Amino acid sequence: MNRKIRLKTEANALVQHKHTRRNKKLNNIQKEVETKLTKGLMDLIVLQLLRSEPMHGYQIITRIRRAFGVYLGPSTIYPMLTGLEKKGYVDSAWNTETERPRKVYKLTSDGNSMLKFSESTLNLICSTLAKAAPVPSVEMRVTIAPR
Repeated sequence: MNRKIRLKTEANALVQHKHTRRNKKLNNIQKEVETKLTKGLMDLIVLQLLRSEPMHGYQIITRIRRAFGVYLGPSTIYPMLTGLEKKGYVDSAWNTETERPRKVYKLTSDGNSMLKFSESTLNLICSTLAKAAPVPSVEMRVTIAPR
């Protein structure tokens, strides 16, 4: 009798181990997809963050890390902010009222318009995908906002 129980317990442990491995693999795939999408949409994410309030670069880095679990260093964020400023999507000004002067970025009206257009384009893409390969009872809608 003890042998049967032990074999059954070992079999259950093996099945559970397989499920755990599969779940870990799915979690890794999900994390990889989330990271790729986050990095691919980083300009839009930065603009969305600036929509809520002006921020300096380190604030943006911290918010992205907290919201999306993706670390982007200064060597990624600052050139991106410079590019967004050249396109007219953000403005910057030095805040010298603090102990450490910081360059603060804010969203422009052109940046806000571009962000709205991008959100509607992403929603159209998601809607088209949902029609092409419908998933039961799942509505696809994009809002570029941190978690």
